[in-house]
Amino acid sequence: MKIVVLGSGNIATHLAKALYASQHNISQIYSRTLANAQALANVVNSQATTELRAINIDADLYIIAVSDSAISSIATELPKPNHGIVIHTSGATQMEVLSKFDKYGVIYPPQSINKEIETNLSLIPFGIEGNNAEVFNVLFTVVQNIAPKSFACTSKQRLTLHLSAVIANNFSNALYQVAEELLAKENLDFELLKPIILETALKVQDHSPTITQTGPARRGDYNTINKHLEFLIQSPEQHKIYQILTDFIIKRYRN
Repeated sequence: MKIVVLGSGNIATHLAKALYASQHNISQIYSRTLANAQALANVVNSQATTELRAINIDADLYIIAVSDSAISSIATELPKPNHGIVIHTSGATQMEVLSKFDKYGVIYPPQSINKEIETNLSLIPFGIEGNNAEVFNVLFTVVQNIAPKSFACTSKQRLTLHLSAVIANNFSNALYQVAEELLAKENLDFELLKPIILETALKVQDHSPTITQTGPARRGDYNTINKHLEFLIQSPEQHKIYQILTDFIIKRYRN
């Protein structure tokens, strides 16, 4: 399959490499910065360009792997292909942003991906959408070859998956920052929490988070909860976060 990748960032890099390794022809890499386009193009034996008007309209697949805010403008400027499918990789952007094209869809990986870090795409469940059954089948076949856990999803399911990934990944990391700051104030190293963080992550691989929940809020240990809240009284934001999450857990396990 002849593929054009629009973008040179994290997802674009991993997809281009994986598809190239699967014997697809990555014919062009587009980026607003020529050096970035060229760097990725060199890896996948492709042509680099910074001009959307120079994009080959005879490709089979066009992957728009850029920031959410840039998808619409690229879709607007991208020449209409002769027969190819145009897709984006966003979790929160409507598929219909690509509706000017005859064939369009989405492949969304719910994963934090960094182009500087090796990532095994075969472990990532890509959510796949197409504007019709033919498009879906083509996308599913292509993506399953590099990511066998891929599955069909609707736009609402994709948005739900993206929201859930933000809560599970980004929000938990924000809480790690809170914990790190609390420890630092008492000259304690964040390394001390890494074993329990790892244990929690491992537990939910085999059990529902509802079952694995522990802690004072789960037990209804108000004596400990009040000590924690008193400790945080001089840190209003952290106090609020603790109170909201504690109330949530208490209500969930009240009975």
